[in-house]
Amino acid sequence: MPRYRLSIEYDGRRFCGWQRQAGDLSVQQLLEEAIARFSGESIVTQAAGRTDAGVHALGQVVHFDLERDWDPFKVREALNYHTKPHPVAILTADRVDESFEARFSAIARHYEYRILNRRARPGLDAGRVWHVPVPLDADAMHRAAQLILGKHDFTTFRAAECQAKSPDRTLDIFTVSRQAEMIVVTAKARSFLHSQVRSMVGSLKLVGDGKWRPSDFRAALDARDRSRCGPLAPPDGLYLTKVDY
Repeated sequence: MPRYRLSIEYDGRRFCGWQRQAGDLSVQQLLEEAIARFSGESIVTQAAGRTDAGVHALGQVVHFDLERDWDPFKVREALNYHTKPHPVAILTADRVDESFEARFSAIARHYEYRILNRRARPGLDAGRVWHVPVPLDADAMHRAAQLILGKHDFTTFRAAECQAKSPDRTLDIFTVSRQAEMIVVTAKARSFLHSQVRSMVGSLKLVGDGKWRPSDFRAALDARDRSRCGPLAPPDGLYLTKVDY
């Protein structure tokens, strides 16, 4: 049975997230319905990461199996046709070995969070950035981010509904940089807990506006207490940018 791997980008504002949910349109539902339209087969897809409602993707990876051996170029073109007019684009489609799994074969996931740090609200990027009108100290935010690199218990930055068996994760990269009016936070790990990146960014914002010192950010992690987390950053600025295999 042929297995296919897709690389997908999407604007998360139109969806309830990646995973199917009753009553709301998800990226998974849209994609599986598009596959059924061109192939005539009802299948279940697997993604590298289950992005939440409003979260975007530049490099989501998905795999699925079909009975018929389709040319990957035709798979990509058919899916781009059948997902219109929704804000989803199939960037690549490839045949892969049946041992490949989008979720379990991944060795690292990369996320980016974008904060528009200016007084004026976004005109073009509304829904794609977190608008913070008060000045933020990106250097202090970066110093704080470096204090939690490595393997830790991330209970503080874990959503209450997270289903992961363990709160332990290894954060390989966590950086904050200013690019004119945009502050960009990048994070890399083998896997992340539910809402971990948004939780960490929301707490970093407290460092940026002077309410916390960098050491307070580390102390929040060490507390292993969800109540010590800062406000959850909105989904608008979060992007799944890349998955490594």
